[in-house]
Amino acid sequence: MRVDLNADLGESFGPWPMGADGALLDIITSANIACGFHAGDPDVMAAAMAQAARNGVGIGAHPGLPDLQGFGRRRMEISLAAARNLTAYQLGAAQAMARAAGGQVRHLKLHGALANMAAEDETLATACYEGALAVDPDIIIMVISGTAQERAARALNARMACEIFADRAYTEDGLLMDRRQPGAVLHDPDEMAARILAMLRAGAIITAQGTHLPARIDTICLHGDGPSAVAAAQKLRDTLQDAGVTLAQFDGARG
Repeated sequence: MRVDLNADLGESFGPWPMGADGALLDIITSANIACGFHAGDPDVMAAAMAQAARNGVGIGAHPGLPDLQGFGRRRMEISLAAARNLTAYQLGAAQAMARAAGGQVRHLKLHGALANMAAEDETLATACYEGALAVDPDIIIMVISGTAQERAARALNARMACEIFADRAYTEDGLLMDRRQPGAVLHDPDEMAARILAMLRAGAIITAQGTHLPARIDTICLHGDGPSAVAAAQKLRDTLQDAGVTLAQFDGARG
């Protein structure tokens, strides 16, 4: 069994630090770097991408809604044309910064509210992915497994990696539970590791109510902005390796 570990990084802004990028880049195999719309700035992007390149960690663009104050987690009305353009724009910025840092962007993952909206709306997901593929037809699209994101990427015959979340609870329809609901965000590293190992062995997402939803699992997300992020990442890595799971970057097979 083989799986990738990813985290959302590069989310500091100027003198305001967020997350533990340095420590996480020693643990994960893929990094989703904020592109300046919901978080991050050119200096933060450069530092995160340079360390990712040095560590052999796969670099991904992490485009979000233009909402620094809300950290990209507030839903916005957005046209399909705007969705295409903001995705293409942020991917282009990420590509430039990665090249300057000695690396390259190999994947793209939508952030926050934009990702949640695209997980529910295949038309919106398609628009975002069309924007990315217009810039780089071979980019790997990281999708939330079993959602409209996956259906859109399949329909576009894009290279794809299907993602589940270590620290988020799932609803019965396979979507992420709203962060405002009790139990939506998990914090205990032991609980997260045991839960993910169970999902990998089952080949399924396990909902908050215990329902098994069969799913393709290529990569596991560990959010980098919580107080237990590093401990959770290390615990998950150790648990998976002890169970004989190989940790490696995803291949990004089409469809």
